[in-house]
Amino acid sequence: MMARLQLWTTGLAAIVALSVSLAAAGESGLPAMGAEQIVKKESHPVLFRKKREWIWNSLYVEEEKPAPMPYKIGQLKSSQRVEVKSFRIDGEGANTIFTVDHKGDLFVTRSLDREEKNAYHLTARMYDGNNKLIEDAGDFVVQVTDINDNTPVFPRTYNGSITERAVIGTPVLEVRATDADDATTANGELRYSLTPAGDLSAFEIDSISGVISCKVNTLDRETNSQYLVVVKAQDMRGMASGSTSTTSVTITVTDINDNIASFLQKSYELHVREDHKLNEKIGTLTLEDRDEIQHKQPSFLIVGENSKMFNVELSPNKDGDLMLKQALDYETTPSYTFTVQVRENLRSLHLPADNLNSAVTTAQVNIKVLDVDEAPVFSQPTYTFTVVEERIVNNIGTVTARDPDKANKSIRYSIDKDCPISINPITGQLSTLRTLDRELKASYMFQVRAQEEPSGLESFVKVNIIVQDINDNKPELTVDEIFVCENDPNNTVIGTLRATDKDDQPASFTFGLAGPSSNFSIRDFGNSTADVLVKQGPFSLDDPKDYSVDVRISDGGRPLQTSVTKLAIKLCHCDGRRIATQCKAGARRMGVSVHALIAILLCILTILVIVILFVMRKRYQKDSLASMKNSGEIHEQLVTYDEEGGGEMDTNGYDVSILTSACHDGSLLRHPDRHPHPSLYAMVQKPTACKGDMAVMIEVKKDEADHDRDGFPYDTLHIYGYEGPESLAGSLSSLQSSSTASNLDYDFLNDWGPRFRTLAELYGVDAPDYYHQY
Repeated sequence: MMARLQLWTTGLAAIVALSVSLAAAGESGLPAMGAEQIVKKESHPVLFRKKREWIWNSLYVEEEKPAPMPYKIGQLKSSQRVEVKSFRIDGEGANTIFTVDHKGDLFVTRSLDREEKNAYHLTARMYDGNNKLIEDAGDFVVQVTDINDNTPVFPRTYNGSITERAVIGTPVLEVRATDADDATTANGELRYSLTPAGDLSAFEIDSISGVISCKVNTLDRETNSQYLVVVKAQDMRGMASGSTSTTSVTITVTDINDNIASFLQKSYELHVREDHKLNEKIGTLTLEDRDEIQHKQPSFLIVGENSKMFNVELSPNKDGDLMLKQALDYETTPSYTFTVQVRENLRSLHLPADNLNSAVTTAQVNIKVLDVDEAPVFSQPTYTFTVVEERIVNNIGTVTARDPDKANKSIRYSIDKDCPISINPITGQLSTLRTLDRELKASYMFQVRAQEEPSGLESFVKVNIIVQDINDNKPELTVDEIFVCENDPNNTVIGTLRATDKDDQPASFTFGLAGPSSNFSIRDFGNSTADVLVKQGPFSLDDPKDYSVDVRISDGGRPLQTSVTKLAIKLCHCDGRRIATQCKAGARRMGVSVHALIAILLCILTILVIVILFVMRKRYQKDSLASMKNSGEIHEQLVTYDEEGGGEMDTNGYDVSILTSACHDGSLLRHPDRHPHPSLYAMVQKPTACKGDMAVMIEVKKDEADHDRDGFPYDTLHIYGYEGPESLAGSLSSLQSSSTASNLDYDFLNDWGPRFRTLAELYGVDAPDYYHQY
C-alpha cells in the first residue's frame, strides 16, 4: 500500500510541476509544449524521489481507559517547515476511533479493549495551506497496552482417580486455567494452589503446571473412597493483587484386594428336609469383604468327613452356598455339625490385609434334618431276572421295597396291564401268565409300582425279564439248487447240505437219508455239513421220472430236534466240465398257503350262494305263474312298436285280456247281453285276413307255456305289425298283406308238419273276411 501511495504522490508532483512550467512558458511568450513532448525530450524530466520527512513517536493506548472526551495519545510530525499545514489519516479506526487536528495531534475518542483488538494500522498525509500534498503517506501502528482486566477461567470440570495404597508423588491429574490478558505480561501468568475449602490432607498441586499428586501412602478406599479438593488459579504470578478463580476437583480412590473375606457369624444353623434334592442349595454362608465384588475372591473348606455329604460353592454375590452332595435320611442321621473355613486368594491379595486381625475365617455349621413322609424305596435300582421259554414259571424272582419312615407302612405291589408277567401284591414275587417264546421276543421290560397302604405314596422300579432259550425249534435245510448230470458216475458229489436253527443254542447238525434211495446217498462230515453223492446211474432226460431224496437233519441239542426235508434234484445234460446245458426241472412239492386256501374257500362259498339264489328265483317264478293261472285271468298288454321311428305314435298299446276267452276253434266268447263288436286282432289285420287265426295261435302258445316248466312265461306279446302312421317306410309286416296279392306261394308249409300248420293256414289259403262276434 505504501508503494502505491508513493507512486501516486510522485505522479501528482510531476503533474503539478508540468502545470507550473506550462504556465511560466505562457507568461514569457514561449510556445507551450505538451507533456508528450517533454517525455520525449527527457527521459526523467521532473520526477524526483524525495526523502521522507515524517518524525514518528511511539503511539500507545491503554485499554479500558475511559474516554468521555477525546484524549491525546501522540502527535504526527514532519521535518518540513510549513507555516500552514493540515493532516489526514486513513486505515483501521481512522476518523472514528482516532482523529487528528491541524497541529498533527492524534486523539482517541473511546475506550479500547486489547482482548478485542491489540493494534490499529493507520496511514498519515500532510498538506499545505493550498491543500497541496507536502508529505506522502506514512504507516504507523497504535498499540493497545494490556491491563489486568480478565480473571482466570477453568474451561471444564475435572475428576480424577487414584488406587488406594498409592505411593507418595503419584500424579492424579493436571488442572489448567486460561486468562485472556497478555500472556507475555504478569497479567496473564497464572499460579495454582489448593484452598482450605477442600481436603488438603492427601493431595498437593504444582503451582506452575497444575498437576495434582498424592502426598501420602495411606489412601484406603474402605475408609475414604472420595476426596474433594478446591484448586485456585491466580494471575499476576500469584501476587495478592492478581485476579483469582477456583474449581472443585473430585478424586476417587479405586479399590484393590487388600481385605480378606470374613464370616458375618461364628456359627450358622440351617434346617433342611430329608427329601432335599442333590446338588441344590441348602443355605448361604454370608461373608463380609470390604473390597469391591470384583476383588472378592474367597475359597471354602469343610473340615472332616462331612465334606462327602456337603460342599460350599461360590455364589454370584461371592458368598458361600452350602450344597447337598448325598441324600439325607432323618431316620439314620437327624443332624450334622461341621466347621467351614474361608480363605482368600493370596496371589491377588495386597499384604498385609487391612482386616487381618479382625476377620472371622472359621465358622461352625449346624444342620437339622427335617422328617418327611417318603415314598417306598426298592432294594435295587433295577431288577433283572431270567425265564426259560415255553414254560410256566411261578417264581421268577422277588421285587422288594420298604417304607423308609419310622411308621414302616406295609407295601403293595402292582404291574401295568398287557404284561405277560404277574406279581404277588403282598410278597412282590413275579410269575408268568403264559409261556414265553424267545424267538418272538427275547426280553421284556416293565415297571413295578410299590405303594404304601392304604393309598399312600408310591414309587416305581424297572424290571427286565430275559427269556432263556431252549432247544424247541427244528433244524431247517439250507442248500443251493442241486442237479445231476446224465453221465455222472457213481460217488459224484452233486451238492453240499447245511442247516440253520432258530434257537440261540449252538447246534451240531447231522444229516442222513430218511428213506432208501437207489440213486443217491448222503455223506456226513460231522462238522454240520454233508455232501449228496450219486449212488447209481445212469440218468436220461427222456426218463419222465423226477428225482428227490428225503433228508433227515438232527441238531444234537437237548431235547433232540429232528426234521425231514424233501430235496428235489434236477436232471440236466452237461458238457465235459459238468456245466449244465439243458435241464429238466426236478420234482417239487405243491403246497397252498393258508391265505390262498381261505381265498379259494370264499370264492367257492360265493358261487354256491349265487347258484342257490338263482334256483330259488326260478322256483319263485314258476310258482307265481301257477298262481296266476289259477286266478282265472291274466291281464296282459299287447304293444306295437314302430321300429323306424316317427314320434310318440310309434307305440300303441292294446289290451289283450279279452283274448284269454278265445275258443279253440277261432271264435271268441261273447256275453249274451253284450252287443257284437270286432275283436282287437281283427282291427289290426287287413280285411282279407282270417280273423280267427290269431286267437287260435295265441291260445296254442298259452297252452304250451302253461305246460312247459322249463321256459319263461310270456308276459307280453309284441306285434311288429305297423311302423307307425307317420313313418315314411310304411308297414314292413306281412300281416296286413293279402294272401292273394302276395307273390309267394306258402302252400309248401302244409308239408312241414303239424308245427307249421298254423302258418300254412294263415298264408297258404285265402279265407273269407269275417269277424268273430261276442
